[in-house]
Amino acid sequence: MADAILQIKHVSKFFGGLAANSDVSFDVTVGTIMGLIGPNGAGKTTLFNCITGYYPPSKGEVLFKGVRMNGLQPNQVCRLGMARTWQKVRPLAKMSVVDNVMVGALARTNSLKVAREVAMEQLRVVKLEKKAAFIAGGLPIGERKKLEVARVLATKPELLLLDEVMGGLNQAESEEIILLILELKKLGLTQVVIEHDMKAIMRLSDRIVVLNSGEKLAEGEPKEVAENPDVITAYLGEAVHA
Repeated sequence: MADAILQIKHVSKFFGGLAANSDVSFDVTVGTIMGLIGPNGAGKTTLFNCITGYYPPSKGEVLFKGVRMNGLQPNQVCRLGMARTWQKVRPLAKMSVVDNVMVGALARTNSLKVAREVAMEQLRVVKLEKKAAFIAGGLPIGERKKLEVARVLATKPELLLLDEVMGGLNQAESEEIILLILELKKLGLTQVVIEHDMKAIMRLSDRIVVLNSGEKLAEGEPKEVAENPDVITAYLGEAVHA
């Protein structure tokens, strides 16, 4: 696809005899949100790790802006314009909020002044600018999730991979994250989102890829995926007639 920023081509990842991912392929179009869903253990985070350089794919290839990513380290991938968050947020707990985000900004500049300006800009995006001087370890979980996003945004990515960024949040906190993701899309940022909240992923995604047992089970627009009998079975088990 000419307008694909990310191309996953027949990616497999083996750990010994276990296939965590098996022959997974899909493209992510510039400016869109791709949802990545599947039951626990489906291989979603493993795929993120293969995409961003934390694991080398056992087979297949990852192309970002047409460049082959296989063999690159995470810091190299980040400098090329792709960054990700983690399921479990781990801020630099004894540092301030703004200093946490500056760590991300320093991937692009050696100037502390510029890094601080970038950090404050991203804190405004996630609406944490008033907490800039707070110690990061004291933030509640909802704000720690926003801090994680701000720190990644400070690396100036063209493609953002969000791994369960709404995990552990209440409804109000999740709504804030949903609005943030949609705002980032308006700003032109392409995103791939792993999420278990089906209402949220259906609302956010332009397209959805479903993984099950490491393999791609389905791909399509949200309504199409939601009505797919194989997807329903993967989540709920075999259909039971009343």
